[in-house]
Amino acid sequence: MAGGRPALPRILHPQSIPVAGVDDHLAPVPRDRLVVSALRERFAQVGDWQPEVLGDGSGLSERPFTPASVLVPLVLRDDGLQVLLTQRTDHLRDHAGQISFPGGRAEDHDADHADTALREAEEEVGLARAQVEVIGQLPPYTTVTHYVVTPVVALVTPPLVLKLDAFEVAEAFEVPLSFLMNPAHHRRHDFVYDGGQRQFLSMPWGDYFIWGATAAMLRNLYAFLSR
Repeated sequence: MAGGRPALPRILHPQSIPVAGVDDHLAPVPRDRLVVSALRERFAQVGDWQPEVLGDGSGLSERPFTPASVLVPLVLRDDGLQVLLTQRTDHLRDHAGQISFPGGRAEDHDADHADTALREAEEEVGLARAQVEVIGQLPPYTTVTHYVVTPVVALVTPPLVLKLDAFEVAEAFEVPLSFLMNPAHHRRHDFVYDGGQRQFLSMPWGDYFIWGATAAMLRNLYAFLSR
């Protein structure tokens, strides 16, 4: 507690929280919107829209907010775009063991949000900037750990020769964008604790449990591409 205001409790075992609902009543993003030309056009005309999920860390603690960026890498594969994700190592202070996008906190020498995301992706997984084309970004998402995270969306041209930072990244893997942009795979969980309740999303893919901030940012991407 700081300043008399308690921080939200962290969810340590999200897989154990029961599923409260599945959003299979919502339509998936049409496949013709999940191709390179359509994505470039959509990000060129952002328009007036509001993200569905703004975050879960705003105003609930006196801990300072830290600006950060993540790269949402859409890898160009013959069978459709794939989202490159990482699994963080278990010993990290924040978000240990979780599925995340490559990214991290901004540094003073970063030119902008995209520069932060590109630098972090290169440091974490060895993703060369020459293979990355930034096409846009989504509104910031505030995490329970008080990071204000700007998702930077980019197209990535194979072949990928990744080099993982063993301290931060345990594994890198790809998930079809079409799978993640289908709300039939979006599950809602209610975490009840003394004094309140938190809701979070999950999008399990095989043995990978995509949830929390990563799932929320993907849900915002779904909302953006659905318009």
